[in-house]
Amino acid sequence: MISADTWRHEVAREVCAAGADLLNDTWGGWDRRLAGVAAEHGAGLVCAHAGGLAPRTRPFRVAYDDVLADVLHRTLAQASRAARIGVDPSRILIDPAHDFGKNTWHSLEVTRRLDEMVATGWPVLVSLSNKDFIGETLGVPPEGRLTGTLAATAICAWQGARVFRVHQVKETREVLATVSAIRGEVPPARAVRGLA
Repeated sequence: MISADTWRHEVAREVCAAGADLLNDTWGGWDRRLAGVAAEHGAGLVCAHAGGLAPRTRPFRVAYDDVLADVLHRTLAQASRAARIGVDPSRILIDPAHDFGKNTWHSLEVTRRLDEMVATGWPVLVSLSNKDFIGETLGVPPEGRLTGTLAATAICAWQGARVFRVHQVKETREVLATVSAIRGEVPPARAVRGLA
């Protein structure tokens, strides 16, 4: 599967024509024509939360009465609209979009409460690799954020996130395999300890 990150319908049309299977709209439906392109081409769509900020805008003193309520309101509205205009509902994902339109406290809360997004029934995608909220939590630069990224990944996986957009693929796969084994969803790759 080929995923393309864009918030512009013109770019979405070109990448779908070139074979993209999934459009990752990280700016939360800013260009309302993008979902129509996904429907037209049979592509999947990631409906993300950016708190209503314009694309490529860094958050400044953002405030929410309840950050997850806003995340749910906006992502579920996008997902419902996309389904109404013809995007296959089985190809729609919702994304809390850590750091987008959020400060570190918001991203930590969204992580802590991710099970509430999962409970909506829409598959949840998270993109956590080297995010600012990890760096600010640990006080480390981007190259020092792997451990924090993997910790957040494990928590999101435990709560039911289904798709992970990552930079460190091998390490993330190992975290996800471990979480799945602990949850009892898959057996260990090899289990001989205490049996011989």
